[in-house]
Amino acid sequence: MDNVAKPGIPLWFKLAYTAFCAVLVPTYLTAYGPTNFLYFCDVALLTTLAAVWLESPLLASAPAVGILLPQALWVVDFLGTAAGLPITGMTAYMFDAKLPLFTRSLSFFHFWLPFVLAWLVWRLGYDRRAFAVWTVAAWALLSVCYFLMPPPPAAGNLPVNINYVYGLSDMSAQSYMPGAAWFALLLIGLPLVIFYPTHRLLLRYTPATSV
Repeated sequence: MDNVAKPGIPLWFKLAYTAFCAVLVPTYLTAYGPTNFLYFCDVALLTTLAAVWLESPLLASAPAVGILLPQALWVVDFLGTAAGLPITGMTAYMFDAKLPLFTRSLSFFHFWLPFVLAWLVWRLGYDRRAFAVWTVAAWALLSVCYFLMPPPPAAGNLPVNINYVYGLSDMSAQSYMPGAAWFALLLIGLPLVIFYPTHRLLLRYTPATSV
């Protein structure tokens, strides 16, 4: 029984996911520029594309550790905003008629990606190395965004304050503490408060995979 092969990813899903990415990537490049792909969610989207084709538990597990909880909040806020009861306001842009509808519709991947990742991890198994892999990747992304990318306020459509390295607002940097302290808080807090709890939940409730 232990030698029974796990089910793979259906070809139709691989093709559908690839087609979506083939539309989103050039659209985002045109609308927002390449630095938009430094966001955790966009990195997760493209990492998942590789996971789907390679059927890699590690490549599915790592973005699951990183975004399941934040994207669950996105889902809740989206549903609340649609009902007239926004939770955080983070999805208000999805209802902004001044923004192109097509681009907003592509951004709906924030809603369905966590469900896709949960399904992939359940199907392929959870790789316990995911916590370490995503944590190191997140530290690298945060460092690039803090030291090399522009701070708020926004100038045109180019992303600023990517991954919230300057605070929670794109209009101005946070003023509660020195910028370096906020950055250090992200480096320590994200693994402790988001990544590790997700790691423990996935270890507990999804099938494990051999390393």
